[in-house]
Amino acid sequence: MLSCRMSRKRYFWALGTMLLVSMSAMAEPADEKSIDPWEPMNRGIFRFNDTLDRYTLKPLAEGYRWITPDPVERGVNNVFRNLQEIRNLINQLLQGKPIEAASDTARFLVNSTVGIVGIFDVASHIGLERHEEDFGQTLAVWGVPQGPYLVLPFFGPSSPRGAVGFTMDVYVHPLNEVDDVRVRNSLTALDLASRRADLLKVEDVIFGDRYIFIRDAYLQQRQALINDGNTEDDEFVDEFGGDFDETF
Repeated sequence: MLSCRMSRKRYFWALGTMLLVSMSAMAEPADEKSIDPWEPMNRGIFRFNDTLDRYTLKPLAEGYRWITPDPVERGVNNVFRNLQEIRNLINQLLQGKPIEAASDTARFLVNSTVGIVGIFDVASHIGLERHEEDFGQTLAVWGVPQGPYLVLPFFGPSSPRGAVGFTMDVYVHPLNEVDDVRVRNSLTALDLASRRADLLKVEDVIFGDRYIFIRDAYLQQRQALINDGNTEDDEFVDEFGGDFDETF
């Protein structure tokens, strides 16, 4: 079990390294027209993802929401968000934010103990604000260019920088430490169903060209996260929060 888990980690680390090297000479898009130069390819992948979502993930999420009482659903969501605090605090340190890292550490400790492994978000009620940090944001802080918009098979909206950050996020995810493959896969599936269920409410606000809408929402939301919430279009970003920064 251990060797299998380490092989999986080495795979994601190697993939992230190769992607980072490949984009080392890549410049930021110069204008709006160059934001999405791979649009034909991206639209093809988007159609594949959309079909997969329509016939598998969305029905799974709807079924999950239908059979799961709201308090239980919130508890499950809180548990997985609590696990993400580890990723958050690592990236706070890498970005040179020790105060925020200390806050994230306190959140994790409080919710993991008083909040019963994160089922209850006690930390928010005592004034410990939750942050959202990932390796893609860290790479941006380090000056790595974003590169063109990129749609990843299965995982949705991204960029070359985001793809590198994603492999690193997967590498450090606490679920990788679960030795039992069946348990790990079950927890991963539950996390996916919970995330997709959170996106159901977004469906009603998408209009026009679905691809363009999701692309623009994702890019604005990512920019807001990198700028720690400061963006030229706060109202648009606030409408969706972090919803577009997930598998879609």
